[in-house]
Parts: sequence; structure tokens; C-alpha cells
Amino acid sequence: MDQNEEKTVAEPELTRSQRIAREWRARLAVAVVALLIFESITGLSIYFLPFSVTNQFAVLLHTAAGLLVIVPYAWYQIRHALLSRRLPMTGTKFLGYAALAAVSVCVISGIAVTYESAFSVRMSTAWQLVHTLSGFVSIAVLVPHIGLILLRYRSHHTADQLVNAAQRAFGRGVATWSVALLGVTALVIYAYTPVQLRNEFPEDYSWKYGKNPFAPSLAMTSTGGAFDPESMANSETCGTAGCHEQIVEEWLPSAHRYAAMDKAFQAIQATMAENNGPESTRYCAGCHDPISLFSGNKTVYTDELTQPHGYQEGISCIACHSIARTDVKGNANYIMVQPTRYVYELDKGPTAKFISDFLIRAYPENHKKSFARDLYKTPEFCGACHKQFIDKEINNVGWVQLQNQYDNWRQSRWHNPDDPERSITCRECHMRLNTSFDPAAGDRTDFNRTASDGKHRDHRFIGANQFIPELHNLPGADKQVAMTEEWLRGDTVIPEIADRWMTGPAIPLEILAPPNAAPGEEISLKVVLTNNKVGHDFPTGPLDIIQAWVDLKVTDSTGKEVYRSGALNDRNFIKEGSFIFKAEGIDQYGNLIDRHNLWEMVGARFRRSLFPGFSDAAEFSFFCPATIQLPGEILETEQDHKFQVSEDQRENLHVTARLRYRKIDQFLMNVMFGEESGLTTRITDISSDSLTIQIR
Repeated sequence: MDQNEEKTVAEPELTRSQRIAREWRARLAVAVVALLIFESITGLSIYFLPFSVTNQFAVLLHTAAGLLVIVPYAWYQIRHALLSRRLPMTGTKFLGYAALAAVSVCVISGIAVTYESAFSVRMSTAWQLVHTLSGFVSIAVLVPHIGLILLRYRSHHTADQLVNAAQRAFGRGVATWSVALLGVTALVIYAYTPVQLRNEFPEDYSWKYGKNPFAPSLAMTSTGGAFDPESMANSETCGTAGCHEQIVEEWLPSAHRYAAMDKAFQAIQATMAENNGPESTRYCAGCHDPISLFSGNKTVYTDELTQPHGYQEGISCIACHSIARTDVKGNANYIMVQPTRYVYELDKGPTAKFISDFLIRAYPENHKKSFARDLYKTPEFCGACHKQFIDKEINNVGWVQLQNQYDNWRQSRWHNPDDPERSITCRECHMRLNTSFDPAAGDRTDFNRTASDGKHRDHRFIGANQFIPELHNLPGADKQVAMTEEWLRGDTVIPEIADRWMTGPAIPLEILAPPNAAPGEEISLKVVLTNNKVGHDFPTGPLDIIQAWVDLKVTDSTGKEVYRSGALNDRNFIKEGSFIFKAEGIDQYGNLIDRHNLWEMVGARFRRSLFPGFSDAAEFSFFCPATIQLPGEILETEQDHKFQVSEDQRENLHVTARLRYRKIDQFLMNVMFGEESGLTTRITDISSDSLTIQIR
């Protein structure tokens, strides 16, 4: 394509037409231009066309061709520049230099993008933008550069058959190689066989509750049919791609992860299946075990009501992040969409994983669209499961409200619909910000954060279960339990909401008692408890099994116990008459719901909990001991020596009170695991107070 009319030292025997024809016929030129055309076509396809298998292979082959063209393109450009250096500066030559600069930038940024996609945690937005813009500029200057050369030459040398023939050969060669490259792409796509998902219910699937296959849960798939468990599972792959390692590590001991494997859940589920039929366990599965529910495992009774993936993952990464719509009616009222997966993402083996991980980072739009919805930042997303009721379909009587964290929060002082920045929502408390190298770090849509804050939301979902992670010996259980107990005590500091949140215990208590008393006098005192920091009722969750109670102890100056309420007996039961936050549900015959048999519940005969910002008082009374030494009293020893009791020997009563918490009461523990197991739940002291009552 050189227009230079001077003969070089290396080719004195060639005529001008021969030199030009040779350049047009050069295989290097044909190969470079064909590869650049292929890069342009695949690049435009990736940019403008929707996510598809074709476009994913376009990304892979675009990357491969881009790496392949680097050396021949550099060689060709050096040679071409040397041949053209003595030509006068024209518009055509200027476009050539511009093309050289643009393509060079495109190649360099392409190498950076490829490296980040293959070996980093994410592709840099800056490099991606540079690569895209330089690609468009390259096309914009290369096309007129080559076009002007062709037009100018044809206008001056129409009779030069040798050059015309070379140009036609060049065109045929470029077209042939371009079509061949596109043909290879088509063959690769045709040869690809994706993993086939079995989105089908088992042949013996029971439709006991009518047309809705997942009833009595309100959970539903976007298709109304089953989802293959593989499409919702394998959360560990999110942490082995170098991307979400921190988040998966946090999730492993979390309540979401053990929602299905929880031994208490498994025991209750088995009892429910025996009493009401296995189909009834779908009621629980929408929140606890969505993988098993949507794959059709909650059907004819077997010991495997929980699918293996479901048991190990509970609310998996994909199950949670594939929810597309929720309703705050509760009982898992959400719709789950089966995500479109990348090629080789469901295949086994290191090569398949490398390719799929590379595609997710190099072509991330589908990944973000599938798993990063604004819905996940709202309390309404949490409210789909953290609100529960029983209706006639379950208890054969009628509707009964059970735990309801969402409405508690919405009606509390923490919810300010007119000024969202004054609100404190679920994730701000239960998903604190952590310093992060995760690709999800930063969020420009959160008024508490910036796009570059280098933090992500903690997926431990710290709440109030300090027992199950330890029971199952889950990875990171020690840290999970320690953080949970710190949270229960109110010791956790969350900087981004510190200006709207009180310091100190979540539920502080204060003893109100008379400053003094006389021997034999009845003493009345109160322990006032206030819900200062909890965003919903305290305690929350299934109050038929959770226990929070006041342990009050009064001793004299010698340490002798004068009065006690809230102590545990030798079987770990709270002694009768203690002040306890709890609910006592009843069935239609008035029997107590004490085995977490909520499917029989029709109401409650007692319920006590603390609404956000409210206080409650535990009242106690006891008699001051009648035999007690008083200041000024004359005492006589056995040796007839007399002495007077001094002021510093004054007798006092020492009062201490603790608010204690455990996740599962001992009676249910014995029902589920047998008293002989010796299992009891960890007890956490949330807050305490003490004072002294002087004896008059």
C-alpha cells in the first residue's frame, strides 16, 4: 500500500507498480487487516448486542485474536512506517498516524483488561473505558485511512492492471480470512454443549395444596415450575474465583447458611412431616430451604426432605441474589428468577472454571444484572421472610400472626419515611460495613457510603443466634459467636449510624429500690428494661422457644443469699415465677405450643416483649432478714465482753440483676435431642445493674 515512488536499496530491480503490488499482496498485511476486522466485528457485537452464548464466545475469541495480532501488527506497523516515512504529510498519512496511536492504545488497554479479567478480582472501569473508546477511535480512523488510499490510487492509476490485480487479491484475502475467522467462531459456538438443567418436578410430586406447587409457602419461581438445584447452589464457587472470598467466609457461619442444616430446624421439620405430611414442610422451606423447595424435594415422605445442596447451603448466595420481587405479606412471599449462567459456569474442572470466571470479569454486565438489584438494599427485601403467619391452610382454624420483625421496624422510631437519611434499616445494623477488597465494595446509591469507600456489607448477618454455629462447629463459628454476643450486649460500634444510635447496652436495665429498709420489713423493687437499640421487638423470632429473663439476686454482707429470682435449676430450667419475655401459644384445644409445633397454633394466652423505644418493669418483693446487726447495738460475747457495732460494720443488702438470653429453652432442647444428650444452649448476659440497700 506504499505510494513512495523512490526505489529502496533493497529492491532496485522492482518497478514502482511492482513495489506497490507487492505491498498489497503481502500476507502480513492481509492477516493483520483480517484480524483487525474480526476484532472490530466482535468488539461491536460485545458492545451493542445483548448477553448471549454467541457474545460470550465473541469475548473469548476477541481476546484470543487480540493477543494473537499483537506481534504481527507491531511488525507490520514498523515496516509500514519505515516505507512511508519520506512521503509528504497528507490527510491520509495523518490518519495513518492517528490509527497507529489509537490501535496502540487499544492493544495496551486490551492487554490490561485481559490480565485483570484472568488474574485480578475485577476488571478496572478505567481500563475498560479506555479500551472501548480507543476501539471506536481505531475504527473511525482506520476505515477512512484505507478508503482514501484506495480511492486516491484508483483515480490516478486505473490502467495499472498489476496494482489492480494486487488490490483485488488483497480484498479477497482479507475477506477470506475474515469469513474464516467468523466461521471458526460459528463452529466453536455450534460445538458448545451447555450443561442441561432438569427444571422438572419428580414424577411422584404431590400437589396436595392445589395449583401452586410450592404452597403453603408463598415463595414462587418466575416460571411457576421447578428449578434444578445446581442452578441455585455451589456458593463456594463465589469464593474460589478470587472475587467474593471475604463475603463467602462471612456467610459460612451465618444464620442464612445454616438455615436448613440447623439441627433444631431438621428436628421440627421431621415432626411436622410426620404429623401433617411432608408437603406441609414447604411452609418452612420458602425461608429456610429454598433449594430443596424449588427442586421438588418437599414431597413424598423420606428422610431426605432436605436436598443435599439445600442442607449444606440453606439460603445460598444464588438463592438470595436471584430474588427479583418481594411482597411484605410475609411467609417467603417472593419470586425467584433462575439466573442465566455463563458458558462453562456449571461445568466441572479447573479449565471450565477459569473460562467462566474470566468471562464474568471480562463481560460482567449479566452477572451484575442477575445478582445486584437495588431491591436487596431495602427492608422490604428482608420483610419477605422476616414476617410470618399461620392461616387455615396450616392450622385448620384461621389466621394468626407470628414473628414480625418488618412491621415492628416500620412502626418504630427507626423508620422515617419522610426523611430516609434519618432511618436506620435492617442492613445498616445487621450488615455492618467491612474494609474490603471485594469487587462489590463501594456503593454510590447508599447515603451512608461512597462509590470508593473500599467497604462491603458484612454477610454474617449478625443477629441473636449464638448457639447453632457452635453446635455445628461451622467454619468461623468462634468469631461468629463472639460477634453475636458483643452485638447482644450492645458493645458493637457502627460508625455510619453512630449519630442516630445510642451507646451502651441494647437493652439496658436499671434497679429501682428503696435506699434503706428495716429488719423484717417487706422490700419492693423494680427492674426497668428499655429497648434502646433493637430495631424491632426484643426478643424477636419464635418466642415460644427463645428465652430472655431477669436474674435477680439479693445477698447480705456475708454473701448469704437472701432472695433469688431467675436462677436455673440443676436441669438448666428457669425456676418458676421468674420474669421472662416469651409467648405461650395454644392450639385449638387450649394446649400449650411447647414443641415449636406452630402448625397447630391458633392464638396465644400470653405474650411479652419490648417494642423499640419502650420500657417494661419486672417487679419483685421480699422481706428484709429479721435477725441482723445494727449500728449502735450493744453485743455481748461468751466471755461477757461487751462492744458496740460501729458505723463501718453497718449491714447492707446487695442487689444485682442481669438480663439473660438463650436461643432455645431447655424443654425443647430435651424434646429434640433427648435429656440424656446433655445439650443446653449458650446463655449471654445482655446487661446488668447493682445497688446496695442499707439497713436502718
